[in-house]
Amino acid sequence: MNYIDLLGFAAALGTTSSLVPQAYKIFKTQKTGDLSLFMYGLICGGVFLWFVYGLLICSYPVIFSNGLTFVLSVYIMIMKIRHG
Repeated sequence: MNYIDLLGFAAALGTTSSLVPQAYKIFKTQKTGDLSLFMYGLICGGVFLWFVYGLLICSYPVIFSNGLTFVLSVYIMIMKIRHG
């Protein structure tokens, strides 16, 4: 692993972890009324495409960050559909 990958993983940690508080709050409260379903749909589509791109270029930081972001975003979107 080189310093460029380390930089990528650091960036991934920052951006991906930003969804954790929202997912946790939804998990605890089951409330999603103020969230935009359209926005989470766009996020899911975008990060899925980034994930596929990461697979195609064999970039572990891109694969890791967007795979995890996709899972968190899909969870939030599913909860929005269920409880929104």
